[in-house]
Amino acid sequence: MVDYHASNSQASSGGPAIYMDPREQENDWDRDLLLDPAWEKQQRKTFTAWCNSHLRKAGTQIENIEEDFRDGLKLMLLLEVISGERLPKPERGKMRVHKINNVNKALDYIAGKGVKLVSIGAEEIVDGNAKMTLGMIWTIILRFAIQDISVEETSAKEGLLLWCQRKTAPYKNVNVQNFHISWKDGLAFNALIHRHRPELIDYDKLRKDDPLTNLNNAFEVAEKYLDIPKMMDAEDIVGTLRPDEKAIMTYVSCFYHAFSGAQKAETAANRICKVLAVNQENEHLMEDYEKLASDLLDWIRRTIPWLENRAPEKTMAEMQQKLEDFRGYRRVHKPPKVQEKCQLEINFNTLQTKLRLSNRPAFMPSEGRMVSVSGTGGRMDTLSLSVLETFRSSCTNDSIHIYWTIHRAILTPTMGNLLVISLKRHDHMTYNSSISITKLLFLLRHLTPVSPPQRTEKQLESIDELYLEYAKRAAPFNNWMEGAMEDLQDMFIVHNIEEIQGLITAHEQFKSTLPEANKEREAIQAIQAEVQKIAQYNGIKLSGGNPYTTITPKTIDNKWDKVEQLVPQRDKALQEELAKQQSNDHLRRKFATQANIVGPWIQTKMEEIGRISIEMNGTLEDQLVNLREYEQSIIEYKPNIDQLEGDHQLIQEALIFDNKYTAYTMEHLRVGWEQLLTTIARTINEIENQILTRDAKGISQEQLHEYRTSFNHFDKDHSGGLMAEEFKACLISLGYDVENNKTVRTSAPTAPLHYLDLTLSFKAVFVSAQGRWTWTITALCSLPLETVWYC
Repeated sequence: MVDYHASNSQASSGGPAIYMDPREQENDWDRDLLLDPAWEKQQRKTFTAWCNSHLRKAGTQIENIEEDFRDGLKLMLLLEVISGERLPKPERGKMRVHKINNVNKALDYIAGKGVKLVSIGAEEIVDGNAKMTLGMIWTIILRFAIQDISVEETSAKEGLLLWCQRKTAPYKNVNVQNFHISWKDGLAFNALIHRHRPELIDYDKLRKDDPLTNLNNAFEVAEKYLDIPKMMDAEDIVGTLRPDEKAIMTYVSCFYHAFSGAQKAETAANRICKVLAVNQENEHLMEDYEKLASDLLDWIRRTIPWLENRAPEKTMAEMQQKLEDFRGYRRVHKPPKVQEKCQLEINFNTLQTKLRLSNRPAFMPSEGRMVSVSGTGGRMDTLSLSVLETFRSSCTNDSIHIYWTIHRAILTPTMGNLLVISLKRHDHMTYNSSISITKLLFLLRHLTPVSPPQRTEKQLESIDELYLEYAKRAAPFNNWMEGAMEDLQDMFIVHNIEEIQGLITAHEQFKSTLPEANKEREAIQAIQAEVQKIAQYNGIKLSGGNPYTTITPKTIDNKWDKVEQLVPQRDKALQEELAKQQSNDHLRRKFATQANIVGPWIQTKMEEIGRISIEMNGTLEDQLVNLREYEQSIIEYKPNIDQLEGDHQLIQEALIFDNKYTAYTMEHLRVGWEQLLTTIARTINEIENQILTRDAKGISQEQLHEYRTSFNHFDKDHSGGLMAEEFKACLISLGYDVENNKTVRTSAPTAPLHYLDLTLSFKAVFVSAQGRWTWTITALCSLPLETVWYC
């Protein structure tokens, strides 16, 4: 049996009425008050009228609320009518067990809707217990007529009370603070009707001191024009010190649903009038998309083969012309196409939003006309960078020079260690390759051993020893001179001041060795002079040359003269290159100074846009105006980008490929600038789509603010998207069984929320590479208000 001794202090003070949810239930039925004949009469009549307002849709009604629900048949029918769902098939038997089973089916259905019934059993209903029956009907009214009422941040009883206060606020002598005394004079009922249908009531003629007239007028008008049955008698309300709260709430909830239903019907009519125009606009957008996509893809297909062309150019003029063509592509041809691609994406997103709002299938472009950032456009950027890399490598390739050096070393085995040392100094040789050359030269020298001829004569032995000494000293010196000439004539390629200063330092060190080298040359020449002197003094006729070497004194002198001529030429070339690198360094500094300003500016603007998109305040129209002003301020910054482009053009003409003064390259800044323009355009497009969603769904600015607040609550890292754990917490707060329901974990682009009894779907995209779910504000705006629950 039911315990009616629970406290009713909340009801008597105007607090929350009973509301049974899945977590707890409050039972505010008071035994003494319920036994009050006046209250019981009001509840019996109001609840009976409320039940008949629904049962008449099924062609039946009840006369006695505690008797007509005893067999459970009309109770199950009532639940089917108000919920729109089918209940289990009732039992048609007349026995008590059949009636109990039917009532249990109804009670099980109520419990399945999240209502925890305390001490209300099927036996009491079958026995005709009036108190239990009234308590059960009040539970049904709360769940199906009052719980779904939501105004601003309140729901159920508080939401209904707030709705009444908002609607009656402009009316004099009306102050709705509760659901009993505030309605006793009847002005509140008349104010509700006049607010929505002013032609039905002349509110100025109503008097506060005539409650009977006021109440009867409101009840008659509601029954005649609003299809709200008369649920209470004016005499019962006026003749009671405190009208029954539950009866008043039930009656007022009928006004709420009547007016909200009329508003929905009017909204639906307005939507129907716009269907044709919307469809025509959508068709126009589809045609524009197809045309723009076709033109853009045709341009891309024509451009890619040109970018993929890696045919080497034979002359520097041809290479420079090719580079100029590529610069023209990056500065003239590509930027408009990037804008077209951005506009294409905006048109596509806008079209998809409008189609979704119109409950029409998503637009699928013709095959091959889907343009994505990571597709063809990304490939073209890769090809562009590859062209620059190819040009750079063509300017720094010294493999032929290295091969020529090694080839000479192999063909001239007598170059010896001096050539190896020279090669080690060469910028493009490694230590291991030098060792290999040393081993090769060692083998070559030992494959052709020299056996000095034997002479018996003393003079000839002296001459032979001098020849041998000459050969030993001439060969290394000759190799050194050949190496020196090679180094002095070597074409150097440097990229910065440090490299050219290193070459100048090495050259100065080389010049400091020339006096010693000249002494060595003179000593070698002296050996040859001594041979001539001995031969002349002893009358020895020298046949042929030095048997130990082919290097003659004349050869040494000629090469030494050549070295002396090359030294000042090398000085001049190094100084010219130093001046050039100083000029290049100036260009680097100039570009870096501006780039170090523009780069952080772009980054700051990107972060500001991201923050604005998350923390937008004011109406959507205000946000749209502010964003367009923000976009204009960004566009006005374009001269700084143009200045950088000019500096970059000078850098390209100077063949400068690195800049140690900044981490920003023109490629990065171009991409950042284009991304900045694209991002602000997309953000504006999102606001426009939200406006479309708001207008189509009839969502108020307060509700939009509530949606954004809800989303920002779960977006802990303020990234504008929900990571896996954030999204999971959001789903759990909305009542999803994340662990047991696989539908929530789908990786499909659209995951319907059918099992939460939602009427709409939200768009959730899972990016497996980052493990995150993206939930846009637009998608949040598609959710019913009552499903958004946040701490």
